Amino acid sequence: MPYETIRIERRDKGVAWLIIDHPPANAISETLMNELEQAADELEADSKVRVIVIASAHPKTFLAGADLKDMIRRGSQLAGNKAGIVEQSARMQRCFDRFAKMPKPVIAAINGYALGGGCELALACDFRIMGGGKIGLTEVSLGLIPGAGGTQRLTRLVGRAKATELIFLARRLDPQEALALGLVHRVTAPERLNEDVASFAEQLSEGAVRAMGLAKRAIDAAEECAEDGFAVEAASFAATFQTGEPAIGLAAFFQKKQPQFLR
Repeated sequence: MPYETIRIERRDKGVAWLIIDHPPANAISETLMNELEQAADELEADSKVRVIVIASAHPKTFLAGADLKDMIRRGSQLAGNKAGIVEQSARMQRCFDRFAKMPKPVIAAINGYALGGGCELALACDFRIMGGGKIGLTEVSLGLIPGAGGTQRLTRLVGRAKATELIFLARRLDPQEALALGLVHRVTAPERLNEDVASFAEQLSEGAVRAMGLAKRAIDAAEECAEDGFAVEAASFAATFQTGEPAIGLAAFFQKKQPQFLR
């Protein structure tokens, strides 16, 4: 389907690139959120898509936060509408959660600034590979707090003490700082970002992606409640046997061959 703020490129080995192209600054708008959700539905339903990469068409910005000019314009209206603000936050949470719960690996290719909402979208991805720019939850510097899942996901990633520091001080981390904290998985040179992300995505696509999706569910459950997490892990383990992938993997193991999951 045609999109206004994004485009989808299906590349080799079942890797789909979802490229955000919403000038001038890739600000988060209602149109962008609608199209991200529509794209998530499309890519999840496409059995040929095994791995998703979220990237930006703009060299200096992965994704900006909310449209601040619009927030200023509507300041008095928002201040008197608590329910509306709650829904606005929940709306962004639902949008980014589509990728957090995607039953396929999702990679954020961070080529520039990923601040505020941009950081929150990246945190919702399974992997973050950074080739430049800065990343961080900077909302407190504006008198706001992260409202699209950032307080939850950052805390799970780096722990309460460090998350509190990063959020309170609105820290903007360069790639090496983010890597040292475990906020991103890999750092590469800006000119190599797309190449390195493509290579990693293809490596993932050759694996048992259905099992990866089930493992993601179990990992998420472990963060929510240990007791429930064990139950989900057991159910997910059982569910892997319905995918056909264990048969491929086990046969290849005993034959001392590399399993060929891609098909």
